Amino acid sequence: MDKEALTALFEKYIRKLRITPAWDVRLEFVEDPAWPKTGDFKIDCDDRKAILLLNTVNPKQENLEEVIIHELMHLKMYPLDQVTESLIVNCFEEGSTASSFAYQQFFTALEQTVEELAKCFLLEFGDNREFSYGRCSRVKSFNDLYDGLKNID
Repeated sequence: MDKEALTALFEKYIRKLRITPAWDVRLEFVEDPAWPKTGDFKIDCDDRKAILLLNTVNPKQENLEEVIIHELMHLKMYPLDQVTESLIVNCFEEGSTASSFAYQQFFTALEQTVEELAKCFLLEFGDNREFSYGRCSRVKSFNDLYDGLKNID
């Protein structure tokens, strides 16, 4: 997909998600083949500015429209993200097992929620409604996960 089409999708979703005018958001294309992500954000919460970074050279996902929606959902949920992270920092000793567990659980739940919301938006409003399966290619198969485990008798 060319940059003009991606920019048009970005503009479409910042309006649909009602991100603007409350936030000033810009789209930047990452053209470094070594960059390991498909999308990411830089956020200045105090000034309500954000930059969505989108890997156009070496994306890990096939549907960049889905990635744009996903990253914008992170921005939409950013206040909840910050409150939860503050609770973890203030309730658990830094570096403790409890803190690590809370962070892992929070970030897993956050990522799953953001992705589920992104899929819903993609199915409702998307030009390309095909989900990306790029992450699946990098994980073990179901059978590989159990290879070598002993049966519980």
